[in-house]
Formats: sequence, C-alpha cells, structure tokens
Amino acid sequence: MIECIRYRGWNNCCKLSNGTVELVVLADVGPRVIFYGFQGGENQFHEVEEDAGQTGTTKFRLYGGHRLWVSPEVDRTYFPDNSPVAVSELGKTVRFTAPREDAPPGTGLQKEFEIELAPSGSAVRVTHRITNHGTQPSVLAPWSPTMMREGGRGILPLPPRHTMDKDHYQPVGVFGVWSFTDFADPRWHLGTDFIQLSQSASPTGRFREQMGGIFNPAGWGAYVRQGVLFIKRAQVVAGASYPDFGCNFELFTNPEFLELETLGPMVELKPGETVQHVERWSLFANVPDRQDEEWVRNTVVPYIAKSDA
Repeated sequence: MIECIRYRGWNNCCKLSNGTVELVVLADVGPRVIFYGFQGGENQFHEVEEDAGQTGTTKFRLYGGHRLWVSPEVDRTYFPDNSPVAVSELGKTVRFTAPREDAPPGTGLQKEFEIELAPSGSAVRVTHRITNHGTQPSVLAPWSPTMMREGGRGILPLPPRHTMDKDHYQPVGVFGVWSFTDFADPRWHLGTDFIQLSQSASPTGRFREQMGGIFNPAGWGAYVRQGVLFIKRAQVVAGASYPDFGCNFELFTNPEFLELETLGPMVELKPGETVQHVERWSLFANVPDRQDEEWVRNTVVPYIAKSDA
C-alpha cells in the first residue's frame, strides 16, 4: 500500500507498507528514506531532530535515514538535497527523482531512488541511480549510507580465513583507515571472521568519530539493536575498482548514530550516462543479542540466508 502523508513537518511524503514493515520516503527534500521499521513500531533509522521538517536554502543537512551520495568524498558529495523531488509509481515500484545538481558545488549530476517493498515480509529493494547531465565525464562511485538508530552495533564479515600455504600467499582484502580510525577505541571489536563497531553516546576513545572500510566479497552488512537485526546486501563486482583503496562496505559512527554504507565500483560516467547501484534490505525481530563471534556465526549468519530467500 502506498499513501501520501505528512511526517514530522514535511507535507509531502510517501508511506509504503505491507502489514509487516513501513517505509517513509521524503518528497519535499531528498530523495531520502527517513523511516524503516515494523508496522506500528519504532524507526530503525536515525533522524536528525534539528533537520525535521526543514526545506530549502543552500545549507547541507543530513536529515537522517538513507541517502545516495557520490564517492570520493569531496565538495560535490555535500551538494544540499533540500529541493522537492518528482514521484512516480511504476507498477510495483515508486521512483523518486531529485533535480539536477547544477548550482555549485554541483556538476550536473542527478540522483534517483526506485523503491520496491515486497508484498509481505520485510524485504525492500532500493535501486540507486546517478545520471550525468553535465558536459564533462565524471569519475565517481555510487555511495549509499544508511544512518542507524543509536545504541546498536554494526557487523561486517571478513573474507574467508585460511592457514598460510603456497596457495595463500596473496592478500584477500583491504581495510581502509581514516585519520581518526583508532583500533584502541573500545567501540571496535576486531575478530577472526567479523568486524564489529558499536555506537556509543559517550565514547571514551581519542576521537569522536570512528570509521573503517573493507572489501567484502560476501556482500552483506548488518546492524543489531535491542533484538532487531537490519541486514543490507549489495552486489559485489569481481575485479572492479572500488573507492577508498578498494572498499565496498564501510562503517562510520559518532555519538549520535552509526552508518552502514555500501559503495559501487568506480566508473567514468560520460555525459548522458547513468550508473546503477542496488541494495536489498531486511528486518528481523526477537534476535538474541551477544557480541562474540560464535553468536555472529550461529545467529546472524543464518538470517543472511533468510534475507536472500
């Protein structure tokens, strides 16, 4: 079911629901999926309180929820998405198309979501598109950060482990670090098969923010909070060149929220061309929560298979 609603000061929003989960997508700004949660339950996405209901101006606002960015992270990444978007229904999907980014620091790019909610269950397919309407080629990668509600923990799987032998001399992945990445920070939990990053309102480490990225051949990431498990999946393109030294999944946190992010391969997008990046989401309730790797392996990983069904 799709209906037009008002939400937290925005007059033009689309609510998608199927009796199990609900999504709210902003049309006054964005496009931005501001809400994803179980029917009648709380939002699993973070919302920026001071940005609620805001529109217009050239000031960049985070708003919250799920957005589409452009990597690498430079000035054009922060083009303010404060204008109304066009909404159209296409069978089972709803398309949200932002205006062209022509004013500085824009470079003629145009962003678009196409969202499909399964008839039952929690599955969501989000197709992200970036079209180059400029006059010059643009080197970029689609980047899809999801701002998760505070108090949870992000989980990424590492490539398969193996003892060293003549068939395992070469590295199997990368770990991207930023100037503020500090593995002494207690929010990090680095294991044999998984990386976990906790969100904390009162971090005790050296830096307010933490961030890390990996090449993730499994193509999934998760966020667990108070018994609710959010899973996002993205296609992995073998042999492709990914941003940030080869990262296709990244985690970022600060005292307000945690972001679970996916990235597509780097492309040279010529004028008139479009690049597409697809994510699939799922939510599961009543998930027993621990922090050890055995719990991830025996509890979280089986849900990954369910999310792919």
